[in-house]
Amino acid sequence: MEDGRRKGGKSWSIHTRQEIITKYKIEKHIGSGTYSDVYKAIRISDNTPVALKEVHDYQSAFREIEALQTLQHSPNVVVLHEYFWDEDDDEDAVLVLEYLPTDLSCVIRMFKKNGGLSVGEIKRWIVQILLAVDACHRSSIIHRDLKPANLLVSEDGVLKLADFGQARIRLAPGFVAVQDNPQSQSQESSLSQQQKPVPETEIISQENRSDLIEGPLGTIEEYEQLDHYKSKDPLDETDRETNFPDADTSCLATCTTSDVEEDFLKSNYSYETNDGGTEAGLLTSCVGTRWFRAPELLFGSTNYGAEIDLWSLGCIIAELFTLKPLFPGNSDIDQLSRIYTVLGNLNEEVWPGCTQLPDYQIISFSKVENPSGLASCLPNRSQDEISLVKKLICFDPTGRATAMELLHDKYLNEEPLPVPVSQLRVPSANQGADYGSSGSEEWGDHRDIDSDSDFDDFGGFEVTKRTGGDFSIQFS
Repeated sequence: MEDGRRKGGKSWSIHTRQEIITKYKIEKHIGSGTYSDVYKAIRISDNTPVALKEVHDYQSAFREIEALQTLQHSPNVVVLHEYFWDEDDDEDAVLVLEYLPTDLSCVIRMFKKNGGLSVGEIKRWIVQILLAVDACHRSSIIHRDLKPANLLVSEDGVLKLADFGQARIRLAPGFVAVQDNPQSQSQESSLSQQQKPVPETEIISQENRSDLIEGPLGTIEEYEQLDHYKSKDPLDETDRETNFPDADTSCLATCTTSDVEEDFLKSNYSYETNDGGTEAGLLTSCVGTRWFRAPELLFGSTNYGAEIDLWSLGCIIAELFTLKPLFPGNSDIDQLSRIYTVLGNLNEEVWPGCTQLPDYQIISFSKVENPSGLASCLPNRSQDEISLVKKLICFDPTGRATAMELLHDKYLNEEPLPVPVSQLRVPSANQGADYGSSGSEEWGDHRDIDSDSDFDDFGGFEVTKRTGGDFSIQFS
């Protein structure tokens, strides 16, 4: 049994909370995140294994509970059994989740070592991922941190999306707020409806709003009967928290070069304040894991939609095809450079309106004369497979296909068809990682790829001071 841990000056111990230890036998600590710790436990009443997620950040806990309650009937989203949270006590929220022994990053590593996946297997993994993402988007939820390590896998091959600590729920006019029905599946939660904090309401612009489709999506056989959903609207909200306070809010916010003054950064960027808020009062661009982060986030956008999940989805699908990350940047600038090398330079021709991105006029790259194209990143893959990735990996967010549209893609509906879930090969318990706490010997864990400085280990750059005290940075 582990002792109580200490983080940010606050101490806690899940082992001393009577309401938990009377119902669950804690076996071991199996993972940590920026604001959470996860334990494997056994439910004493029926010996069912569960995962206890202790969330040390108030807003992250609220977001995860709210999202999981909204998605509780989605078969490809992790199940929240119950939660323990009482704001009258200075205790962290503890979520009781279904226990899943491995994740998609472990599956990818296993097949990288033992030979590739069959086309039928790849298709079934893709279908399950699409069903999870579609369930989120049709429920007006942006996950904001899609990556293989957050796609958990059961012993029998069922894939479930997890880790909603960064998720945001968008409310369109006429929709009922999720917090109006905050009770968990279990009545054990000590947080009453009256006590529950009211989150920032995220309103979709009326003139840009697309119709949203309600109702959970079940299985692949059901999706043909559903209308597809496409969101092309920005969000208008206040994002008061981020799960990555030590990461950058834009490409330059963590740079250490003395050529860029601290006041310049504070006056030109949405940066996290000491109380966890954001100066600009919009969505933070500091979300997601770098390798899966959409270009609009890398350019500091605070006005984005579900399309950021679709870019991440494209990166995940490409990784299933090649068994290696698509854009494994070692800094945000390097990340953008890798994207430019493949897609070419970003301009108004490929993405109308891109020049309005917060950092577009500040960061520039030398012209890429001959971009390699996505096909070069997907060697030995079919044209249909390359086409599938191209529908997601494009600069213009409005050009990215939705999860529902991809479920209708001919690639997934032609021979060879997706294999049954029961035929998927899954890492055994000793091969996989407990509850997604995976690591990779070759390229490292997707959770820990942010660097201290965006200029570390990067090529030449030139900082030019412009009139009015602004700067521009040219990368070669």
